[in-house]
Amino acid sequence: MTRSPVRPAAQQRPATLAALLLAVVSAFQAALAAGVPWGRAAYGGMHRGALPARYRASSAVASVIYGALVLVTVGRGPRAATRRRILSGASALMMLGTAMNLASRSRLERTLWTPVAGTLAVTLLRVARGLPAGDARRG
Repeated sequence: MTRSPVRPAAQQRPATLAALLLAVVSAFQAALAAGVPWGRAAYGGMHRGALPARYRASSAVASVIYGALVLVTVGRGPRAATRRRILSGASALMMLGTAMNLASRSRLERTLWTPVAGTLAVTLLRVARGLPAGDARRG
């Protein structure tokens, strides 16, 4: 029987925080997709109430992607080297998201999502850097 390696606390804490924040963002996107009237807190705050259909579809896709990132962050899915690449890329996108949220016209979006995206950028990068860069099987 193979045991999964024990993560050092220095990597476990950022992974736990990132997974929690990703789950919150996934749930938020799922709620938007379902028509919950939180349009002021998303997509630049352009829509009061429920989002139009195309934005709801986009939120549905985003919810699935964020959910998959939760699994990758906690160590489920591909080999470590592939996880490292996925999480590094997600971190870079979160850095971009931080800048976009900071520049948003929506005060709610700036105050709520800027710190979430910034925290995700840092924690995902910390988790990624704690993973092996490559392995013999080319993950």
